[in-house]
Amino acid sequence: MSEPKTDIAAKNRKVARRLFLATAGMGGFAYASAPLYDLFCRTTGFGGTPVVSQAGDRPILDRTVNVRFDSNVDTALPWKFQPLQREVKVRLGEEYLAHYRVTNLSQRPAVGTSTYNVTPETAGGWFNKIQCFCFTEQLLLPGQSVDMPVIFFVDPELDKDRRYDNIRTITLSYTFFEAKTERARTLLGGVAGSDIGKGG
Repeated sequence: MSEPKTDIAAKNRKVARRLFLATAGMGGFAYASAPLYDLFCRTTGFGGTPVVSQAGDRPILDRTVNVRFDSNVDTALPWKFQPLQREVKVRLGEEYLAHYRVTNLSQRPAVGTSTYNVTPETAGGWFNKIQCFCFTEQLLLPGQSVDMPVIFFVDPELDKDRRYDNIRTITLSYTFFEAKTERARTLLGGVAGSDIGKGG
C-alpha cells in the first residue's frame, strides 16, 4: 500500500531542508577555513610560517644564526621590492629590526600587501615576528618609496633541541602583491584618480 501524497511531500521537504542546511554549513566552513588555517600557521609555525609573538624578556644566547632576506614581487606589478640588507647574524633571543623598501613605479596609486615564509620549514616554529609590514596593507602613490619594518627574533628554546643543531641559516622571504580587498578600496577612496582594477 502506497504512502499518502501528503506524507511523501512532507518527507521531501524534510530532506530538502537537511540538504540546504548541510550545504550552507559546508559553505560557511569553507569561508572560515582560510583565516583559521592562517591563524593556525601563525601560531604553530606550520609550513615555514613564522610565529607571531609579543615583545618581552627572554634570554639572549651566544649561539648565532644567519638570517637572509629574500624578496619577490608579483610580475604583473611595475613595482620594485627589496630588502635593505641581504643578511645579518643574530643571537638566539635577540630582537632585530630589518627593513624592506617598496617603490611604486606605476602612474597610479595602489595598495600592496605581502605573504611570507621562512626556510628551512623546520625553522618556522622558532622564527618569531613581533612587528611586520605584512600585517597591514600599504598605500603607495605613483613614484613613492616606503621603507617597511619587520622586528623578529629566533626563539632561544631552539638551542635546547639537538634536532635543530644544524640550523645555521634561516631565510625570511616575502612576496609583495597588489591588495584588492575592501580595506584597499577604502585606502584608495581618498586618492583622486585611483583605479584599483587597472594595471600601471
